[in-house]
Amino acid sequence: MLLIPAIDIKQGRCVRLRQGRMEDETVYYDSPREVALMWKEKGAELVHVVDLDGAVRGEPVSYPLIKEIAETVDVPLQVGGGIRTVDAAEAYLSLPRVRRIVLGTVATEKPELVEELSRRYPGRVAVGIDVKDGRVAIKGWVEVATLKPYQLAKRFKEKGIEWFIYTEISRDGMLMGPDFDGIRRFVAEVGSGVIASGGVTTIEDIEELKKCGVAGAIVGRALYDGTIELEEAIKRLAD
Repeated sequence: MLLIPAIDIKQGRCVRLRQGRMEDETVYYDSPREVALMWKEKGAELVHVVDLDGAVRGEPVSYPLIKEIAETVDVPLQVGGGIRTVDAAEAYLSLPRVRRIVLGTVATEKPELVEELSRRYPGRVAVGIDVKDGRVAIKGWVEVATLKPYQLAKRFKEKGIEWFIYTEISRDGMLMGPDFDGIRRFVAEVGSGVIASGGVTTIEDIEELKKCGVAGAIVGRALYDGTIELEEAIKRLAD
């Protein structure tokens, strides 16, 4: 299982939100690039970068900053936030070190676009399944659709999508532990290629997620607050 540090960008800075609320932020660093370099030096094999402003506006806002990271920090990136057109997707996928993009809102609004991009870029498109009250949340987590998370994922699985990121919003940034039951059910329904996100607080949480069968775990606030030390956690997973 891969341990994936998160860098959430808002107004050019590295922040963490609580439960996806844009107004409830903690600023950790002024330079997202320096944070990416830090995680690379601590052994990260993949870094999850989110353009929070882009997620709300529906178009890339932090592209110049993410481009700078991709061009100057030697670590693979997984990028999401505001990617809702072919042009936006290709702009990111053309950058060096961008391994895959994450599509959330557009997966419910324009599923045909997700399928098209997946055909063009096999294995480089992930569908972000953000969950609120058991349903799929969209548009920067401010609206809730009628679909259950595994229903949406299975539709795309049948179309050849290989990667899914499951995020329980109520736990995101709260240091209260992941939604293990929801993740277990999601993995049981969807199978391989699931990355868990939201609520990871301790190394024990990471070990339990590994038992759930996920391919990776995105960790944010726990790394920034120091409840998890990245190098130690990577070593524990390897052992």
